[in-house]
Amino acid sequence: MIGHSDGGPVYKLDDPNYQRLADVLERAYDQAARGKGEERHANGQRFEDQPMQTISGLLKTDGGMAFQAIKKIQEARRLPTRERRVAELLGAINYIAGMVIYEERATKNEAAEFIG
Repeated sequence: MIGHSDGGPVYKLDDPNYQRLADVLERAYDQAARGKGEERHANGQRFEDQPMQTISGLLKTDGGMAFQAIKKIQEARRLPTRERRVAELLGAINYIAGMVIYEERATKNEAAEFIG
């Protein structure tokens, strides 16, 4: 189940026509919450308070996250095994999710929260 942190609608990832998509999104979430993302970037912080957001807030651009997503896609295409390629692509999804969060926060004029 996925819901908005601002109290918006909650969605169940149960549509049989989108199960493969749900699986990929759940694996990207798992990587961020329990895998490489948690180990390297979280420092016990919420996803939206991690360095990719605070640095983007200071710079007033999501360009760094866009760069990271593109870099991960490029790296994935050169890796020798499917497992490593998929891991990099899941990381790219997480950076793109960070861009969505940045955009939604910027739209709501929450810029002060980026650096707080």
